[in-house]
Amino acid sequence: MIRSKLKEIKMLILDVDGVLTDGKIIIGNDGEESKFFNVKDGLGIKHIQKLGIAIAVITGKSSNIVQLRMSALGVEDIYQGQKNKLKAFAELLEKYRLEKYEVAYVGDDLPDAPLLNEVGCAIIPQDGHALLYDLADYRCKAKGGEGAVREVCDLIYEANDLTGKLLEDYLSLGEAGTYDL
Repeated sequence: MIRSKLKEIKMLILDVDGVLTDGKIIIGNDGEESKFFNVKDGLGIKHIQKLGIAIAVITGKSSNIVQLRMSALGVEDIYQGQKNKLKAFAELLEKYRLEKYEVAYVGDDLPDAPLLNEVGCAIIPQDGHALLYDLADYRCKAKGGEGAVREVCDLIYEANDLTGKLLEDYLSLGEAGTYDL
C-alpha cells in the first residue's frame, strides 16, 4: 500500500525538529542555536528533486539555521513559525496545483497530526510519538535526524522502480556524481 501511495507523490513536505534533526536544540552561552542535520537526508532530498518531486518544509519554529540548510539543498518552499501547518499546506496545494493524494508529509509529534491526517501519504520517523501511529501510512525504520528522510526518499525511488537507475547514474558519473551537501 505504501508503494502505491508513494508512486503518486509529486511533493514531499517535511517537518524539521524530530524529522530533519534528532529534535535536540543546542543553545550556547551567547544564545546561538545549533541543530544537527544528517547529510544522508540531504542527499536523499537531492535525489528526489531530480525526479521532479517538489520539497517543502513546514515547521512550527523559526530558525536561520533551517533557512540556511534548506536553501543549500535547493528547497525554496520554507514555511517557518507555522502554528497552523494546514494553512501553509493549502498554499502549497494551490501554488503547485496539487491534490492532497499527491503529497507526502513526514512529521514526528502532535503538532503534525492535522497535516498527517490530510495528506495522501502520512509518514513518521521510527521515534515519532505513539499517538501518531494510527495516522501514519508508514513508520520509518530510522529515527528523526538519523536517516528517516533518506529512507522516505529511497522508498519513493523504489516505488517508481528507479533504484537501479540511481546507482547506475552514480557509476556512470564517477567522481562527477556528487552533490554539494
